[in-house]
Amino acid sequence: MAFSSSSSSLSSNKILRKKYDVFLSFRGVDTRNNFTSHLYSAFSRKNIETFIDDKLVRGDEISPSLLNAIKKSEIAVVIFSEGYGSSKWCLKELAKILKCKEKYGQVVIPIFYHIDPSDVRNQTGNFGVAFSKLEERFKDRVKKLQRWRNALREVANLSGLDSHVIRSESILVQKIVDDILKRLNDMLPVELDKGLVGVESRIKDIESLLSYGLESVYTLGIWGIGGIGKTTIARVIFNKFSNHFDGSCFLQNVRELCEKDSGLPQLQCELLSTLLEDRNLNIGIHNINSHFRRLSRRKVLITFDDVTHIDQVESLVHRLDWFMPGSLIIITTRDKQVLQNCGVKSIYEMKELKNVDAIKLFNWYAFKQDHPNIGYKELSNKVLQYAQGIPLALKILGRFLFGRSKGEWESEIEKLERIPHKDIQKVLKITFDGLDDKIQNIFLDIACFFKGEDRDFVTKFLDACGFYAKIGISVLVDKCLIIISGNKITMHDLLQEMGREIVRQESIDDPGKRSRLCYVEEILDVLRYNMVSIFLYVNI
Repeated sequence: MAFSSSSSSLSSNKILRKKYDVFLSFRGVDTRNNFTSHLYSAFSRKNIETFIDDKLVRGDEISPSLLNAIKKSEIAVVIFSEGYGSSKWCLKELAKILKCKEKYGQVVIPIFYHIDPSDVRNQTGNFGVAFSKLEERFKDRVKKLQRWRNALREVANLSGLDSHVIRSESILVQKIVDDILKRLNDMLPVELDKGLVGVESRIKDIESLLSYGLESVYTLGIWGIGGIGKTTIARVIFNKFSNHFDGSCFLQNVRELCEKDSGLPQLQCELLSTLLEDRNLNIGIHNINSHFRRLSRRKVLITFDDVTHIDQVESLVHRLDWFMPGSLIIITTRDKQVLQNCGVKSIYEMKELKNVDAIKLFNWYAFKQDHPNIGYKELSNKVLQYAQGIPLALKILGRFLFGRSKGEWESEIEKLERIPHKDIQKVLKITFDGLDDKIQNIFLDIACFFKGEDRDFVTKFLDACGFYAKIGISVLVDKCLIIISGNKITMHDLLQEMGREIVRQESIDDPGKRSRLCYVEEILDVLRYNMVSIFLYVNI
């Protein structure tokens, strides 16, 4: 099954907030207790919000609540049965549905249940016999009859599904569900709120990786620096496609939970109970394999968010190819080596936001609108230059500066030039804290002295210090802490600031103690401190 999306947009006068995904139109006597009930149950299992009028009392006129339900549905599914044409109520519903199609762009899908589409179109056959009974009752209302004939002809000409072609009802129901899900996905706006900026283009890029088909278990890695938006993108992909699978589970903060004593059993219980739809599942060493055998017969979507080691995934599912072909496994991580160890088929590298998207995102958090307040544009540009397209930094700084005066903005910007924001640093430093001592030292040296320098020169220098630079630099690249561009070593400015802040923190308690000196004034401070110390020592 290939994933693809097409965008369809309506003019502003046709946009209407929808309450239901689907409105079901049918003749109750014919299909309520068989086909329609099976279809409604299938929609419910896939969380397709469906309006069905089984609780409404029918009168001579369509009630306002029913009219409103039709109007507030994305899709109308019309189930034509032999007796449909004999019901004035059904035909009134149909007329309202076609008005919504014309006015709001509502999608209409006809289902021909044990009747031929041409019989609906021309009011012939058994369908025509039923319609003729209605004609007899309304023979004095020629215009109304003609409107109903036109409505039947129009809907019968639309693309739909025919039970004569798909004879198995279970397969027909599944076809309808799949069609509805695809149409709903095509309608879904990716940028669901102002806080999701620059998402649509990334989703399209990821969908192109998935468009090769899912003849086996497909694995996708989303890789990038902390705060770049990996979880956000993974969540949008998960929400967009989860209804295509027999079961789906989004395991967030895998790294953080696995560090807790009961974290792994908790994650495994959540995974199995969610995928098997059994909240009372008994997770134990003797029945765990039985649960996985059940899962191997299901097409599932699983997202493992923030994975730092292959053991975390293997402890949860043992093997990624355990599941039914057509399953999709998504892993987000800051470490490319994790994805390679897991054998993922495609890796999507998350990049910084484009400038236009960074501006939109920051403005939303800093000003709650799509443009800066009067007099704040230059200050905003300084913050944007500082954040350099990292969504986390744009959100944190935007929230922090919201509602503050220009003087407070200027003070914060001046502070950021020397001291990184603690909430940003906290997220970025997670990767650094997971490095061994020698690789940490390589990173700090690059942050303080070697950003922009030739890789070969830096490697020789660091090797002379006993740091095993080749493997160390490779690890830093995999963990998104540095970038090799044209054989030059570089890094994001926020990461460089993080490294220098780590060094600065070394001397908080002891001004004379610092492993590296990055600024002239720091060198002077240390020299002054040491001179005073020597002077005091000599005089004692």
